[in-house]
Amino acid sequence: MQQGGGSDTEVTWEDQQNINKFGRLNNRFHELQDEIKNAKETNDNLEDASNELILTDEEVVRFQLGEVFAHVPKEEVESRIEQMKEVTSKNLEKLEEERDSILAQMAELKKILYGKFKDSINLEED
Repeated sequence: MQQGGGSDTEVTWEDQQNINKFGRLNNRFHELQDEIKNAKETNDNLEDASNELILTDEEVVRFQLGEVFAHVPKEEVESRIEQMKEVTSKNLEKLEEERDSILAQMAELKKILYGKFKDSINLEED
């Protein structure tokens, strides 16, 4: 294998498995970044909805259930929004833990692969 610096390092089956694993982890990392971004936006939207609900004077408000808006008592909407915020926060926490785990695995694989291939392999994103 000759690339970059012109070194001639043989790629073993184990090396190829590590490279493939790194690629899969990198893809999952980017998927998680998008999921985390969406979860944060959902959390912000729920927080905004909760704040708007505090400001309203009406006892019955419109609440979206699926594709339909229904008139629901304000207290019930407040409790539903709080439940939704809890679920979203737990999901966000889980996604961030998975992202951190993936970053740690990727760092370990980088150390192994750069240790063997040095400048012949590029695992950095441009």
